[in-house]
Amino acid sequence: MLGSSLDSICTNARCVLQGIVLLMTTVVGPSLISTTIVSAADLLAAQQQFLAGQYEDAAAVAAAEVERGTWNERWPRLLIDCQMTTGEYAAALQTYEDAIQRYPTSLSLRVQGLGVMRFNNLPVLAEESQARILQLLRTAPARFASRDNLVAAGRYFSERGEDARQILKLFYDRARDSDPTFVEAYIATAELALQKGDFKVAAETLQQAQRIETTDPRVHYLLARAWESSDAEKAAKAISQALTLNPRHVPSLLFVADRSIDREQYHAAESTLQEILAINPHEQQAWALRAVLAHLAGNEDIEALMRASALSTWAANPQVDHLIGLKLSQKYRFKEGSEYQRAALELDPNYTTASFQLAQDLLRLGYDDVGWELAHEVAADDEYNVIAHNLITLHDRLQKFSVLEMGDIHVRMDRQEAEIYGDAVLELLTEAESVLCTKYDVEPTAPIVVEIFPEQKDFAIRTFGLPGGAGFLGVCFGRVITANSPASQGPRPSNWRSVLWHEFCHVVTLEKTKNRMPRWLSEGISVYEERQRDPSWGESMTPQYRAMLLDEKLTRVSNLSAAFLSPPSPTHLQFAYFESSLVVEFLIERHGMDALKQILGDLGDGLPINDALVRSAGSLGKLDSEFADFARQRAEAFAPEVDWSKGDLPEQASLDQLQAWSEQHPDNYWALRGLAEAYFAAKQWEEAQAPLERLRELDAVTAERGGPLEMLADVYHATNQPQQERETLEIIVSLSSDALPALRRLMEMAVENQEWDQLSNYAGDVLSINPLLPTGHEQLARAADELDRPKDTVRSLRALANMDPVDPAALDFRLAQALATMGSTDQARQHVLRALEEAPRYRDAHRLLLHLAEETPASSAAEEQTAPDPSEESP
Repeated sequence: MLGSSLDSICTNARCVLQGIVLLMTTVVGPSLISTTIVSAADLLAAQQQFLAGQYEDAAAVAAAEVERGTWNERWPRLLIDCQMTTGEYAAALQTYEDAIQRYPTSLSLRVQGLGVMRFNNLPVLAEESQARILQLLRTAPARFASRDNLVAAGRYFSERGEDARQILKLFYDRARDSDPTFVEAYIATAELALQKGDFKVAAETLQQAQRIETTDPRVHYLLARAWESSDAEKAAKAISQALTLNPRHVPSLLFVADRSIDREQYHAAESTLQEILAINPHEQQAWALRAVLAHLAGNEDIEALMRASALSTWAANPQVDHLIGLKLSQKYRFKEGSEYQRAALELDPNYTTASFQLAQDLLRLGYDDVGWELAHEVAADDEYNVIAHNLITLHDRLQKFSVLEMGDIHVRMDRQEAEIYGDAVLELLTEAESVLCTKYDVEPTAPIVVEIFPEQKDFAIRTFGLPGGAGFLGVCFGRVITANSPASQGPRPSNWRSVLWHEFCHVVTLEKTKNRMPRWLSEGISVYEERQRDPSWGESMTPQYRAMLLDEKLTRVSNLSAAFLSPPSPTHLQFAYFESSLVVEFLIERHGMDALKQILGDLGDGLPINDALVRSAGSLGKLDSEFADFARQRAEAFAPEVDWSKGDLPEQASLDQLQAWSEQHPDNYWALRGLAEAYFAAKQWEEAQAPLERLRELDAVTAERGGPLEMLADVYHATNQPQQERETLEIIVSLSSDALPALRRLMEMAVENQEWDQLSNYAGDVLSINPLLPTGHEQLARAADELDRPKDTVRSLRALANMDPVDPAALDFRLAQALATMGSTDQARQHVLRALEEAPRYRDAHRLLLHLAEETPASSAAEEQTAPDPSEESP
């Protein structure tokens, strides 16, 4: 939506701007510079010094040219850039005041001056200068046809919150069209795209800029920002390249400090911030990040001093409080984060960046009404804000979700899914609340909201603001949980029960610590509690994890959170969860559950994690050493009779090499597995059986998908050994929480053997993985029929009724039968009539209807006591 100021320009100039465009066809920015070739060469050299971080040298050259009176506005602009970068704000103001007298029509200089005035705590003068710029643009737009001035005008209107699309079209695109090699237009475009959350446009624009300019660190810095949410490796390379070009590039150094805080590498962050302050002792963002560090350390007095230092040169800058609040929210301290956003909005009520962050904080705190209202306001004011647009679009879809409540647990789900397994979700969450809150001495003080999304992109938008986030099954913000439904996870989804148990454990521990806990401890406790609830849940030992535990580079306890933020591979990320859970297990085993609860309580009181660990578990050095021994023991206890060496076995060994190696090393894991995989791939079942059985005998098997156990079960199936196949499948499901293929096969075998109790158990396990599979409900209903459990039959059939059944008449008839058996005559009659409506000649349904008609009226009275309440049933 164009504001009135931009409308004024654009309505006249679709007159006036047409004149600008005509001028641009004949006037190219650089030709406006009246200077000698020598001076231009000197300017380019000085600009290169600035880009390389040689600010003092560049400033000396620029100051000499300004003093000499060289007629080129780029010299004072370069001098001001140098002075502002090194914190010489008063000197920059003097330079600007002198220069604007000489170049009063320079829009670029005037826009640059706005920042100079603000950082000299001259807000009134800055407002007057803003008004002067607008007046100039209205009265004489044709003066500002150069590429520099077009970009300056675009930045001016961007700062005023005008429509980003119009800014791109009327200013930045025109500057690029005029001179496709003008890097500043690309940078301005990328900055605007990043501001609006359009990372794709930012990255594409900057990649074009890379082909034009190779020495400007800003291009690589902005690329790092564009990629940081989607490709950490690319972002790291980009920021490294920026700092190679300019080791003193302040925005890049701030990026590094910011990431260090994310990784809980607080000493490294402080070191980088000191490096920045050595360049510019007044750098506001550096002081703001130091305030964040003080807050995380629980030092409120230092935090206030750091914030005051940040605001010392521009007291009304809302970006300071916004940045502090943003970093606290990224640490899941949404309450404190929201307070800082409110402080930012007190300084500038129109600062939509803070408004939108406040909206997200409120939504993550569970204050939905005000959070969504504020998000809608931001989206209406800023139509190009991609994240706000995504969130509001999602909100429209959320309105169609069902809301299920039990006590202080509120669940939002797709309506169809709620009918199928919503009650089971409530039942599990209620159990988790009872078990975990009691265990950790926690009483939630507000409702707990759980949102389950059938589409991964909706989960990602609600959780992260943007599509993406592949690999995340659920996220907990404190009292708000977002989770992926099994519908969004493909043919082999994760066990939804284990996911929700894991996330609810986060609710408990975050509540106890007031959201003041490192990620490794939070994840470690949740994975540990998964295994306590069901040994097949959570991460467990594997051959690869064994090797990683025995590696001398095993991550220290004090550095575990960083393993979650920059893992070299998905396997390393999963291992971080596993290792963290082992640390928790170690703490409980060595120091007791009370010690763990003491650590959590100390964190809630504001004690840093290292101090809390020392208080309850001894020195950090001792803790790291003892845990390393504990981890080594656990690793060596896994299949201890196996030969784990690889020796000179080739990475891609041939069958002959594997056979020869195996003869010399009969119990070598890698030889046995390599032989098994080679024979299995060739469908040489008998040959594959021997090494697979030996691996099982050595207890070197896990629930790995496609691993030795699954291969062995397939071998037994192919060679018609049903008893051995079944035993192997039972091992798989005992080790894995999501072994859907094994459970399907076990259901088939249970039906063949008429083992109805077993069938009921297997079908229940299938529904714990994917409650949206009709076969699970169908087999559960069949088992219930055979076991004369009509109530269970009704639950399963009602779930099937919400899954677009192929034969609805048959389904209604079966429901009528089960309800009749329970004595629920009226409900039975309703279903049999629906069956006849679908199939009027359905003879069995006619017979049942006649039978129901003969029932005594007493049956209806009995129904009130025996009929299940659909709202209280779980499928």
